Amino acid sequence: MRRAVAPAALLLALAVPGCGSDAGSADSGPIKVGLTVSLTGNYQALGTGDQKGAQIALDEVNGAGGINGRPIELLVKDDKTVPEQSVLAFNDHRTNGAVAVIGSSFSNSGLATIPQAERNRMPYLSLAASDAQVDPVKPYAFQVPAKSSTYAERTLQYFKDTGVTRIALAWDTRSSYAGAGHDATRRLAADYGVQVVADQPFDTGTQNFSPVFEPVRSSGAQVLFAWLTGPPAVILSQQFASAGLRIPLVLTGAQGTQLYTKPAGKAAEGVVLTTSIGVIGRSLPDSDLKRKVDSFAAAYQAKYGEYPPQFAFDGYAGVVLLAEALRKAGSTKAEDIRAALEGLTLLTANGRYSYTKDDHSGLTPDNVAVTVVKGGEFTPVPWMTEQLTKKLPK
Repeated sequence: MRRAVAPAALLLALAVPGCGSDAGSADSGPIKVGLTVSLTGNYQALGTGDQKGAQIALDEVNGAGGINGRPIELLVKDDKTVPEQSVLAFNDHRTNGAVAVIGSSFSNSGLATIPQAERNRMPYLSLAASDAQVDPVKPYAFQVPAKSSTYAERTLQYFKDTGVTRIALAWDTRSSYAGAGHDATRRLAADYGVQVVADQPFDTGTQNFSPVFEPVRSSGAQVLFAWLTGPPAVILSQQFASAGLRIPLVLTGAQGTQLYTKPAGKAAEGVVLTTSIGVIGRSLPDSDLKRKVDSFAAAYQAKYGEYPPQFAFDGYAGVVLLAEALRKAGSTKAEDIRAALEGLTLLTANGRYSYTKDDHSGLTPDNVAVTVVKGGEFTPVPWMTEQLTKKLPK
């Protein structure tokens, strides 16, 4: 069974090919940037964090004088966790003079919108993780979080080094992010001496995960590695806790937020997750990275009263990366921004980015943390603590 991406073909006619973003490239006044996030719907927890993180970055950039004296103005749109709404938001941003768009954390929305960005030659920085957004490389599409395959590879490194050789997979067939992660895990598993002994698809609307768990029970799997996003993760975790499987549950950065741990409650305790490295900022050794993370986290806590979740780091990095590209380009023309992004190497609170002509994702597995939920907080597993002493993004 393959994952489905909602079609947006009827909306393509709204775009005018070749318009680019020059309408917003006047040399004075605010520089308009579109921000499309899921503030309602299944990915509300992700989109809310994205927006809050982006706002902190905006405050920093504008507080430091903006881009050559020009402030950045964020034009915020809610895609409602619906791909067609993301396409409509892109068209609105373009019409309203945005020079670039920072896009939804919903991979299905990103995949629906990127053809529009390419058609109109407008830089698009996606807050979603599905590989297909940037593999193969598309001229105007860039990715802020690590790719699904990068999360998969980091998790497999952890499995190999901790003696896990047999895993069960579960994955949401309607999520492009989950599908990409599932496929990458299967493709890379043998390279790390790992065998997939059970592989269980399910639907986003699943309320009863017993049919997913039962084949795992008799498979001999040492862990259950589940790829999913939003509220279904809470349901799966709660039912897993009472299923008596007696093996670890491993999730991904899609659950790297208190909006997962709080509703999951005791069921989240002991769950292992791969997250962006900033999520474990309080445990990082003294370094330039830690100083970047601590600065952002302090500003975020002062404004919102909590430590930033995974998605806040993504939203923050999206604005920081685009702002640096604008400075480097010395221009708001789409082609100049695109070229600046392709040559951009930058340490952020989300890790070290190195975009090139052949790599529009920018993050390596070293920028992904392996964490465990303890007392409702994300702390590095012992293996991760060891890794931090060996190789830290600089």
